[in-house]
Amino acid sequence: MSDAIDAIAEIFTWIGFGLGLVLAVIALIMRLADGTWVRTQGVVDDGPHGRLIRWFDDHAGGVGVAYLSHEQERRIGTAETAEVYVRPGRHDRVRLTLGSPAVRAVGLLAAGLLALGVIALATSLVLLFVRG
Repeated sequence: MSDAIDAIAEIFTWIGFGLGLVLAVIALIMRLADGTWVRTQGVVDDGPHGRLIRWFDDHAGGVGVAYLSHEQERRIGTAETAEVYVRPGRHDRVRLTLGSPAVRAVGLLAAGLLALGVIALATSLVLLFVRG
């Protein structure tokens, strides 16, 4: 029975650290590819194909316009203005959070797997010294 527990702890240690490290690198690459987003104030308006938001681009000049997704419309509600995040120089994309939800999800999964690796390693070490 103790050999099975050792084997399971060893497997979880390798899976936790190995896959956790790979996902952490992927999350870092995703974060770098996501680029820089800046906060700005946007004006919500009704357009021919749904609600849209307009903002002034302080960095590259011009006015940005982006249609809101159903989720963004739901979160903004009936407000006439909203605090949004935009990419400098791009006039067609907007989001309501600074960080990307996909990057956050991959990062949390990596952290969870690394925690699994640490717990499995600690379990393995405790069992080693308890039996010794």
